[in-house]
Amino acid sequence: MPYPPFSISETTTYPATLEEDLAAYKAAGVDGIGIWEFKLPKGEDARSIEAVRASGLQATICVPDVPCIMPDSYFREPRDPIARRKELCASIRRFAAFKPVGVMILSGAPGDNPAADRRAVVEGLKAAADTAGEVGLELGFEAIRKDAGSMISTLPETLGIIEDIGAPNIRVIFDAWHFWDLPGIVNDLRKYADRFLCIQINDRRQPPRSWADRLLPGDGELDLPGFFGALDAGGFRGWYDLEVFSDDGTWGAAYPDSLYKLKPVDVAKRSVAGFRKAWDKRKVPAASK
Repeated sequence: MPYPPFSISETTTYPATLEEDLAAYKAAGVDGIGIWEFKLPKGEDARSIEAVRASGLQATICVPDVPCIMPDSYFREPRDPIARRKELCASIRRFAAFKPVGVMILSGAPGDNPAADRRAVVEGLKAAADTAGEVGLELGFEAIRKDAGSMISTLPETLGIIEDIGAPNIRVIFDAWHFWDLPGIVNDLRKYADRFLCIQINDRRQPPRSWADRLLPGDGELDLPGFFGALDAGGFRGWYDLEVFSDDGTWGAAYPDSLYKLKPVDVAKRSVAGFRKAWDKRKVPAASK
């Protein structure tokens, strides 16, 4: 059986340029590239679009400079939710020319008034969905772990806020790093397989040294074969996108074994090998009671 479509999110090779990422991923046999906006030189979109087209890679999950309506610990500026909404909508329009699988959106962190902040998120992401609809794009909502301070941190919460937004072009991005230990997650992966736009994967040491200490598939302790088996059994046939943060000092911890110190092509090749090995070991989950 052929492997599912597999892409690498550019944060996995954080120090490299877009052109270096394209060359590395193509050489490794990757199918797509998850573009981060910070790697797109301003005023050079025509050149960047042509570079992606010439590579033969599909643009998959694109990440705006400001993907969330409320600030969080990673996407901090601007502080004003209205200004953030405007930047997110502008990024969605910019990404449309790359014809991606989708654009990532997040909630951000709640402030002093969680109820009002949630309303701001719903209104802001409704505007983002309207913009995406105008340019023919889907959005992927990703929940972030509770211990990272996110407003939305579980699959039920994600489905709930998508329902409140009420837009037909928003689906779920499942990220193994954030969801791996949620109760009943394997059965939920099978049950809600049709709700996922993309599955973001990585691996996790126990314990991680920080949030930016993620591993390549097979190098940690996550049950990726169990996740893959549940998704396969549930009928998910979409993209698997590798997203790894591996701090080289960028976020305050210069790990000597940071993946960012390796050549992008070596990281990409190891990523493909690890994903395929885990896929070959996938396990069909037992029926839930």
